Amino acid sequence: MAISHELGVERSLDLSAGKIVYRERGAGRPLVFVHGVLVNADLWRDVVPALANEFRCISPDWPLGAHTLPMSPSADLRPDGIARLVADLIEALDLHDVVLVASDTGGAIAQITIANHPERIGGLVLANCDAFENFFPPAFRALTYLAPLPGFIDALAFALRASALQRAVAWTVAHRRPSTAVLRSYFGPFTADPGVRRDARNVFAAVRARYTLEAARSFGSFQKPVGIGWGEDDRFFFPMRHAERLRDAFPNARLRTFPGSRTFVSEDAPGPFAAFIAEIARDGSPNETSTAAPGKTPEVRTKDSVAS
Repeated sequence: MAISHELGVERSLDLSAGKIVYRERGAGRPLVFVHGVLVNADLWRDVVPALANEFRCISPDWPLGAHTLPMSPSADLRPDGIARLVADLIEALDLHDVVLVASDTGGAIAQITIANHPERIGGLVLANCDAFENFFPPAFRALTYLAPLPGFIDALAFALRASALQRAVAWTVAHRRPSTAVLRSYFGPFTADPGVRRDARNVFAAVRARYTLEAARSFGSFQKPVGIGWGEDDRFFFPMRHAERLRDAFPNARLRTFPGSRTFVSEDAPGPFAAFIAEIARDGSPNETSTAAPGKTPEVRTKDSVAS
């Protein structure tokens, strides 16, 4: 599970699908973070400290392969089942006007959440993530079909025990290298715990683009602020045209791009990304596009000023 004390106090919740461990820091409007597969809340370790003075930051370890407490064997870990789990956590904590912050596979889960359970959601921030027909992206799509095969998940777990392969996977999603301890928190549960591997297998096998395509039909009616924060150096998974398509699908969205960042903007540009999250959570003006250099506060430019 997440090991970063920067995320705050460790807590847990018993939900219908099982126990969810999360970390909480700060007070104010709630931000609920949703990571992707084979990572956990440590993904946000450099983002939360920049937000906790103004916002209540809740960073769960979702059951996507880097969690330490396996879910109930009967848990629904299809994409809409995990979205239901996100909504259950928000309801159990009695949160309102929540801003969901999501990356990678978590972005797809967040999109399904706002489509199916919008009642307590007040905003959305998506970093490079699955969307529309790109769920999983082509580089990982085979997992959907290989995961149910006997022995495949165990073989994958055995391969991922190698630190060299862990570092190679991390390289594809971020220029900055996580520490050995963080990599261990990501891959350790999957390689060590059969229950976690069972959950991951169920997640991988259930992924289908029909979930994200169906969620996208509701985007036009989601009037709350939406931020699309995209790493420009994403070479393998989520090209910029997907960010632009997401921006154009929502009525109240802005796009912020981050040069020098790959898929995990929270790793490569945590400060500017945190500033963008805060901007959306403060409910700024819609429909803006801008570019931010790593380590600098992004300049806001409207579509008209960009065009001119």
